Amino acid sequence: MAITNQAYMKASTAPQADECLTPLTVVTPIIPFIQAKQFKTIWCPFDKEDSYYVRAFKYYGFNVIHSHIEDGQDFFNYEPTDSYDCIVSNPPFSKKINIVTRLYKLDKPFAVLLPQNALQHKKLTQLYMKNGLEYLGFNTRASFFTRGNLDSLKHHNFFASGYFCHNVLPEKLMFSNLEIKSESYYDEILDKDE
Repeated sequence: MAITNQAYMKASTAPQADECLTPLTVVTPIIPFIQAKQFKTIWCPFDKEDSYYVRAFKYYGFNVIHSHIEDGQDFFNYEPTDSYDCIVSNPPFSKKINIVTRLYKLDKPFAVLLPQNALQHKKLTQLYMKNGLEYLGFNTRASFFTRGNLDSLKHHNFFASGYFCHNVLPEKLMFSNLEIKSESYYDEILDKDE
């Protein structure tokens, strides 16, 4: 009798997995690579104004365009009219096949946080082989906020995640240390009046 980890198998496809918000400690590892590419404007297509992606990129001097399906900007049929250099976000894991397909069609550099098992998906692997892929992995599993609790991180994820990139990283496979800190989603550490 085969024993499977059902929580792991369903973690990245269940709709509730789409409600995980990214903490600053998971956003910051990709920023040096975006800076090194000298991108000026970043599109965050799955983010509201309070997203750590939006706040962190603004803090580091980037122009940021953010959009969200709840604001009528569905990634699958919306693209900003203003020009942008790169797409960075934590998209809904349950839609990863369609998201990666559209990312390649948009033909822009991208860095999106996805579950590590997306490396082994049959349809996605074909896209990676055709278009190229860079991967930034972490030394530990990322923790996230959920809509039900923005005061503390949800630890003990069943899956590892990393940044799936195209024309962003200097190497195909890279790793970064991830420091999981206790923080609130609304910490003011990136808000500055300077």
